[in-house]
Amino acid sequence: MTNTCLIYNYAQHYRKGVFIKLDNELQCDSYFGDKMGDVNKMDYNLLPHFQKELINIPLIPPFYWQSGAVSLIFKNYKHYILLGEYYCLSTWLILILSKFSSKKVHLWTHGWYGNESFLKRLIKKSFFGLADNILLYGEYAKKLMIKEGFNAGKLHVVFNSLDYERQLKERERLSQNSLYGKHFKNDNPTLIFIGRLTKVKKLDMILEAMQTLKSEGIHFNFVFVGEGEEKGKLEKLVKDYQLCSSVWFYGASYDEKEISNLIFNATLCISPGNVGLTAMHSLVYGTPVITHNDFPNQMPEFEAIVAGKSGVFFNRNSLSDMTEKIKFWLLEKTDREKIRIDCFDRIDQFYNPQYQTKVIKNLIN
Repeated sequence: MTNTCLIYNYAQHYRKGVFIKLDNELQCDSYFGDKMGDVNKMDYNLLPHFQKELINIPLIPPFYWQSGAVSLIFKNYKHYILLGEYYCLSTWLILILSKFSSKKVHLWTHGWYGNESFLKRLIKKSFFGLADNILLYGEYAKKLMIKEGFNAGKLHVVFNSLDYERQLKERERLSQNSLYGKHFKNDNPTLIFIGRLTKVKKLDMILEAMQTLKSEGIHFNFVFVGEGEEKGKLEKLVKDYQLCSSVWFYGASYDEKEISNLIFNATLCISPGNVGLTAMHSLVYGTPVITHNDFPNQMPEFEAIVAGKSGVFFNRNSLSDMTEKIKFWLLEKTDREKIRIDCFDRIDQFYNPQYQTKVIKNLIN
């Protein structure tokens, strides 16, 4: 039996790369929760050391219990890697029970945002304080947790990743083509958003910026890749602003070949709300990202963006500032090949399963 156990809330398809890497290099036994909304599940057959599925039992939202998880603390594992969600009550019990043994529990978590209330700070301090080590998505959270009094030696930044090896294969075959020229029948730059079309993403700001810049003689196309409850509202705005010939609702796509071509041939990715995994997906194919600068209200992946090189930040909720940043990038940042390399750089260094596995292996070994 391996000495390492992974307990996660769900086997998200977009985390396939790191789960496979951990399985291969750590021979890590894995246990996953059975459901997570409408998120697609990865194929367990890709994980030779997959053991079984746990039952996620909803309690008072957002709290839940993973049935079958607590008993794993009594198995012959030395290291436990757990998703660090304080609202998973079974994780609290595993942490407490581990204190009566020599077993080590490592929590994999966003950690700290910087917008926590007094009560949430107390809960998080108690929860994370029970762990032997914390695996964090970014340096920003690490700095905040050090300020909160956590031992820096227990904080390890592993960043995040998508299906990096597959993405590299797609990236190697990509080249600039006439995808957008043929669709829009113009040679204007095309900007993109990829993800769910939800209210929290504030996608209406993009169309308002398009309308403003159009009046200034700055024209570009826009493609929305995804579906969601805001689609109807966005379609109405497109008609109201007379942007029908410049906006493409592509729909949802889970085909990486399609997605890579769409992103690679775009000039910019715009995410007015939280950016999350969209940042990594865009940067790995060489397209810079514009999103807001209110980091306590961002997702950890904002750190993948290097301001002025692989994207730019605007003042949160400021339509005028976002519009100016789009204008600046379109007019000033014209060396597309250099920008593409700058986008690749941080993903290739840190935001990939190889880097994540290296950090975790060093910690466990």
